Amino acid sequence: MTSWACLLNRRSAVLALALLVFAAQSPTRPAAGQSANETVRLVVDYGDGATKTISNLAWAKGNTVLDAMKAATSQPHGVSFSFTGSGDSAILTKIDDVQNQGGGADKKNWQYWVNGANGDKSFAVFELQAQDVIVWRFAAEQGK
Repeated sequence: MTSWACLLNRRSAVLALALLVFAAQSPTRPAAGQSANETVRLVVDYGDGATKTISNLAWAKGNTVLDAMKAATSQPHGVSFSFTGSGDSAILTKIDDVQNQGGGADKKNWQYWVNGANGDKSFAVFELQAQDVIVWRFAAEQGK
């Protein structure tokens, strides 16, 4: 084998090995025993051009947005969050290091959407379905 052919074979082998390692470490695969159809995805839009996506969060019947948020805290590069209240009166106040700014013109606060529809109730009681996509956006007046 010529030196060029040997070098190309080595490069191909290294590339193939790198792809296998990457695929094995992929954080977007479902948890053990969990199918992709029994998961939800969380997207956090910090309102400054930065976003974070956590895919394949375990889902079970009756899970809420709050349950998905709790599950996201234990994921690699997950989120941390704070909220006040409970049930129908629970309000998310902070994700990672970004805290609600309160009321008033041009004040930004965390708002959520599920499958593109604005959350119409507390995130602690909004029930999810398998394959739902939750988006939290730090914005003024419902994304304006």
